Amino acid sequence: MSTIGAQAPEGDDGRATLTVDADERHLNAAGTVHGGMLATLVDATMGAAIRSAVDGETPATSQLTITYLRPGKPGELRATAEVRKRGESLTVCEADVEQDGSSLVHALATFALLED
Repeated sequence: MSTIGAQAPEGDDGRATLTVDADERHLNAAGTVHGGMLATLVDATMGAAIRSAVDGETPATSQLTITYLRPGKPGELRATAEVRKRGESLTVCEADVEQDGSSLVHALATFALLED
């Protein structure tokens, strides 16, 4: 997280949030927040949501689908995530990234639960 200038996501009871201030280093050639940056935010936030809901297991992303809804700009980005379904060895989680009250990204992922 330090590479992108963010603190670790805060997770509790299957939910997590992450806030980061996007600046010039997070932009693509078009001057909008790079899609890889947004993917990193949702993946990290979903991982924190899952870690807050399991004990003795580590989540590993096995499938991640991201829908980019609109471009982001420099400024505060807020990622939120929530566990939707916990299975024995797989967990499904959803996440969103918002900026200025508008949705930028919606993501759905499946995580494998690995024994610690």
